[in-house]
Amino acid sequence: MQHVKKGLQILLSFFMVTAGVLHFVNADFFIKIMPPYLPLHRELVYFSGVFEILLGIMLLIPRFQNLAAWGLIALLIAVFPANVHMFMDQEKAFGESLFHTIRLPLQGVLIL
Repeated sequence: MQHVKKGLQILLSFFMVTAGVLHFVNADFFIKIMPPYLPLHRELVYFSGVFEILLGIMLLIPRFQNLAAWGLIALLIAVFPANVHMFMDQEKAFGESLFHTIRLPLQGVLIL
C-alpha cells in the first residue's frame, strides 16, 4: 500500500507542476476561462501557476508534504470557480464537455 501511495503522490506532483508550467506557457487559455467577476486575470493565472509548481515540488519533500497537501487543498478550492465557469461556458473551453463534467468531481477526489 505504501508503494501505491508514493506512486500517487509522484503522479499528483507531476500533474501539478505540469499544470503550473502551462499557466506560463499558455497563459491566454487560462485567462480566457477566468470568471469575469475576478480582477487581474493575468496576475491570478501566474499566481496560481507559481503555487501549483511550488506545491507540486513540495509534495515530494518529506519535510513539506503536510504543508503542500494543505496548500493544494486550498488551491483546488480557490480555482474551483474558474472550472465551474469553464464548464458553464463550453465555447471558451477546450475539449469535450464530458471532460469538464468529470473535472469538477475529480477536484473533490483530489482534495480527499
